[in-house]
Amino acid sequence: MVYEGPRRVRVRRDLPEPPRCGPGDALVRVTCAAICGTDLHPYRGEIPGFAPGTVLGHEFVGTVVAAGADAGHRPGDEVFASDLISCGTCRVCARGWHYQCPSATLFGYSTVVGAAVDGGQADLVLVPHAAYVLARRPASVTPEQALFVCDTLTTAHTAIRRSSVTPGESVAVVGGGPVGLLSAMCAREAGAARVVVADPLPARRAAAEALGFAAVAPDGLADALAASGGPADAVVEAVGSPAALAQAMLVAGPRGRIAVVGAHHATDAPLPTGTGFARELTVRFVVGDPIADRAPALELISSGRLDPAALVSHRFPLDEAPAAYDLFDRGGALKVVLYPG
Repeated sequence: MVYEGPRRVRVRRDLPEPPRCGPGDALVRVTCAAICGTDLHPYRGEIPGFAPGTVLGHEFVGTVVAAGADAGHRPGDEVFASDLISCGTCRVCARGWHYQCPSATLFGYSTVVGAAVDGGQADLVLVPHAAYVLARRPASVTPEQALFVCDTLTTAHTAIRRSSVTPGESVAVVGGGPVGLLSAMCAREAGAARVVVADPLPARRAAAEALGFAAVAPDGLADALAASGGPADAVVEAVGSPAALAQAMLVAGPRGRIAVVGAHHATDAPLPTGTGFARELTVRFVVGDPIADRAPALELISSGRLDPAALVSHRFPLDEAPAAYDLFDRGGALKVVLYPG
C-alpha cells in the first residue's frame, strides 16, 4: 500500500521484496495490518514533505520467515511489531525513553520521525532491531487483538498511566476514535469512577455508549461533567488539534492532569494559558511506547479485562485498501483491518 500524494494511495504489486536480513533484522510475513488515525495525517496532506512512494502502515502482526543471528526471533515465531523503532541499547533506551532514541523512527511514516522504513500494509516487512521491536504473540491473544498492542492500546495505556489516574477519579476523553475509546477503557480499568467521552460524530458517541461510557458532542462536555460532579481530574486529548487541546484544558479541574496523545503539528496554537495558570494544570505530551507498555497491555487482554478487537468495524483485503482509506477518512469506519493475500 503506497502513498502517492494527498488522498492518493495505491496498491503496488511491482515493488521488490525486502532485502536480505542483517544480523539484527527479521523478515515478517504479514497476517493482518491496520489503518491508524495517524495514517490519515499524510493521507490528507497534513504533513509537508511526506515522501511519495512510502509503503504505509505501522500496526501489523505476522510470522517470522527469516531472521539474523541477533534478531531474537526464529522463523515460525508468531509476532507483532511496535510501531516505534528504537535500538534498545542506547542510554535513553535503557531509561525506557524509546521515542527519544537517536535512531528512533516509525514504520511507514516517511522521514517524519527518523529514517524512512517501509511499513506493514504489505505482504512482507523487514524489521530492524527485531529483538526489541518485535514481540511474540501469546496464544491467548488473537492477531486482531495484537494489532492494537502495536500502537493504539499501548498509546491509550500510556496516556492513563502518565496522567496518573487513580481509583475514584473522574476522566474526560476528548476524541472518540480508537485511541480515545481505549483510553476510556483503560481509565475504567485503573478505577476511574466517571468517564465521559466527547466526539462530534454520532457513530463514535454510539460506540462509546455501547462500551458503557457517557458520550457527548464536544460543546456539551463541560456541562456533562458539571452535571455529574464537576470538572475532570484527568483528561486525555486524543485528537491532535489546537481546538481539542484548548478544550481539554478548559474542562480540567484544579491541578488537573492532561495527557496529550493526539499527534500535533501546529507551531503557533492558541491556548487558554490563563486557565492553565489559574488551575495549576499539568499538560503532558505523550507518545505511545509499545516497547515499554506492551506487557501490561497484553495482560489486560489475556486476563479478559479488555478486548480491543471489539472496536474493529471493517475488514478489507489489502487489494481494496484505497477504498478502506477513503471510508476511514470520511468517518465511516471506526477501525479498519487489512488482510494481505
